Amino acid sequence: MNLPREAEDASFAGAEIEDEELDGAAFLRCSFRGADLDGIVTRRCSFQACDFTLAKLNGSEHEGSDFANAIFVSANLFGARFAECRLVGASFPGAVLTGIVVEGGDWSYASLRGHDLSGADLRGVTFRQADLGEANLEGADLRGADLTRAQLHNAVLTDADLRDAQLDGVDLAAANARGARLDLAGAVQLARSHGAVVDY
Repeated sequence: MNLPREAEDASFAGAEIEDEELDGAAFLRCSFRGADLDGIVTRRCSFQACDFTLAKLNGSEHEGSDFANAIFVSANLFGARFAECRLVGASFPGAVLTGIVVEGGDWSYASLRGHDLSGADLRGVTFRQADLGEANLEGADLRGADLTRAQLHNAVLTDADLRDAQLDGVDLAAANARGARLDLAGAVQLARSHGAVVDY
């Protein structure tokens, strides 16, 4: 099945759309529930408020695409790549994110609660007010990431690299940050999270 260039409130549920290449396509509030999107390539596409519940996106590649407020309930994104994409407000409950590649982009307000992102390269990614509670970020590279007011309650940050990360409003005391690498600003934030008054 070939997708149209534009669609609004349309259903592509259960469709087989694997290995298709899309450039500049726009979808608003469309359903891709249970669709087979394995290997699909999107460039500068928009999938605003779309439903990818139970969809398969294994090995898919996305460059500069917009998935704002999309839902990926129990979707399979094994080995998917998102380069400079916008996933503001997107949610991934029960999704498979094994081997996902994230290269920059804006994941503000996204919900990645409880996901295993251990060892992931997340340098420079924006996670402003994202929900990373209970996520496993052990050994993750978060250098230069924007975690402003991100939720990290019970997140695992052991051995993660947080140098140059924006940590304003982050309660590092609520996470397990043992062995995490911090610069001076991050160390101050950690101390303040534990109630210390830092004078420097």
